[in-house]
Amino acid sequence: MSHTAPAAPPERFNFARHLLAVNAERPQKTALIDDAGTLSYGELADQVQRFSAALQALGLKREERVLLLMHDCSDWVVSFLGALHAGVVPVAVNTLLTAKDYAYMLANSRAQAAFVSAALLPTLQSALDDTPNEVRHLVVSRASEPLPASPQWTAHDIAALLARHAPGQGADTHADEPAFWLYSSGSTGSPKGTVHSQASLYWTAELYGKAVLGITERDTVFSAAKLFFAYGLGNGLSFPLSVGASVVLMAERPTPAATFDRLVRCQPTVFCGAPTGYGGMLASPELPAKNAVALRLCSSAGEALPRDIGERWTAHFGCEIIDGIGSTEMLHIFLSNRPGDVRYGTTGKPVAGYELQLRNEDGSVIDGHNQIGDLYIQGPSSALMYWNNRTKSRDTFQGVWTKSGDKYTRDPDGYYTYAGRNDDMLKVSGIYVSPFEVESTLVQHPAVLEAAVIGKVDSDGLTKTKAYVVLKPGQDISVADLQAFVKEKLAPYKYPRFIDFVPELPKTATGKIQRFRLRELEAST
Repeated sequence: MSHTAPAAPPERFNFARHLLAVNAERPQKTALIDDAGTLSYGELADQVQRFSAALQALGLKREERVLLLMHDCSDWVVSFLGALHAGVVPVAVNTLLTAKDYAYMLANSRAQAAFVSAALLPTLQSALDDTPNEVRHLVVSRASEPLPASPQWTAHDIAALLARHAPGQGADTHADEPAFWLYSSGSTGSPKGTVHSQASLYWTAELYGKAVLGITERDTVFSAAKLFFAYGLGNGLSFPLSVGASVVLMAERPTPAATFDRLVRCQPTVFCGAPTGYGGMLASPELPAKNAVALRLCSSAGEALPRDIGERWTAHFGCEIIDGIGSTEMLHIFLSNRPGDVRYGTTGKPVAGYELQLRNEDGSVIDGHNQIGDLYIQGPSSALMYWNNRTKSRDTFQGVWTKSGDKYTRDPDGYYTYAGRNDDMLKVSGIYVSPFEVESTLVQHPAVLEAAVIGKVDSDGLTKTKAYVVLKPGQDISVADLQAFVKEKLAPYKYPRFIDFVPELPKTATGKIQRFRLRELEAST
């Protein structure tokens, strides 16, 4: 697909104001379709500007952080863009985490306010009660119960807040100004607040949304990946809204049944998912017929798409899945297959506007083919830094280059193929899981002596978490009970899907667990 190289945004640039200007000529066009109804572009512009004015009236200042913990709906989009419009920095967080996780993020970001779905309010209140924080305002989306009260913060209903304020002018922000955060998981330690600029969203929409996916105002886009993911934020907000397309938003989990309902009822033309979701849909007896949907193109990211899943999907629906890789640090996809040039089993070629390098362990650039190297990226959507984490920032953001943490090979035709991670991080259903975190939780059980966690590839070629557990002498526990123990302490998606009880774990002479030995054992069975 030919595409003229996009112009850089002006120095004074606000992404929310940019979107409102782009769509000013289509006020009646449907922008958002969620579980409660629709919002036109005119209504979206009005609500974004009202929310911006409301934040300023509440005393929130430029570059102050606000936690955004909502299920996907029009209020998520209004809250995010309203904050950007005001120059306030939304910190969009995963809705699947625990109160302990949110307490850390509130303290780490020094959030002055929190925007929350009513269904997530009890968990957030627990987080607010558990750890000292600076939250002064709680903005609740679609509350059916009376709003909570606290001497520390004031609660507001978002609909009432919008009604009380006239549309505001917004902030005259700089293109390089901090605009929003996303938290990135690390192989060890706490999540890292990844700080992106106002221009980051512009660049990914131009370089990927328009140039690769080819999204236009005629499209309706549905993303199973949620808005709090970097991948979902592009698919479900910045890409379609940059061209006047319509967006389908779904609050519930993207089960096959829930996804099929939207594919058939809302007739999206572009669908964005992850390999686990595609595999689950193909295995479902309720898989819709080709003529029941309107799909012209699908995209995949989060983990490498197995060749078989891509081929079976295309055979059934007659449309390609464009597999690519992005990251929280780069905001969206920088290496991808293209419509009409899909080579299943590979991650395609570099997206125009990005430069890639494969490097040896000594840092030298690999010029040859079919050699495994560490993947580095140069491109305009790179994050500014990790908040309050100079060591990790310097390790990842190396001048104009960003270290991905992934290993790849490149064939003579220029196609890249995934070869694993530099660390022991696992991608489960498209979400990073730290084996160290799961291991440290397993050993909290009084029956467990030690544990090691690796990835187990299932029959569809997708990674699931597997734990090898050594019990204390004389102790006994079932797999189900140990899984339930982990689920109580961690986000549910992190629990080990498989557990093997073993007499001992392979270790080095100094006592370090050799996970590669367990991976070799798994591969041989």
